[in-house]
Amino acid sequence: MTDNDHNRMRWASRRGLLELDLFLADFVAYEYPRLSPELKNLYRELMSSADQDMFEWLMGRSDPDELLRPIVAAIRDYKRNAPSR
Repeated sequence: MTDNDHNRMRWASRRGLLELDLFLADFVAYEYPRLSPELKNLYRELMSSADQDMFEWLMGRSDPDELLRPIVAAIRDYKRNAPSR
């Protein structure tokens, strides 16, 4: 993917909930460029989800559709293991 794609995803990751921004900002800045093309596609799909749904999924309070589970798991793993920035 191009830098333009990365910039679009950084912009799309700015959400209406601060809590989501805390999950997504570092992930998209540092991990998104290293994702496989399949996971990048899933991330783009995830960005079309409602903020409240996405927050529930990332917090582990509910499960997304099976299609989105790999990217939700990748974001949660990143957040759990990422160094403090």
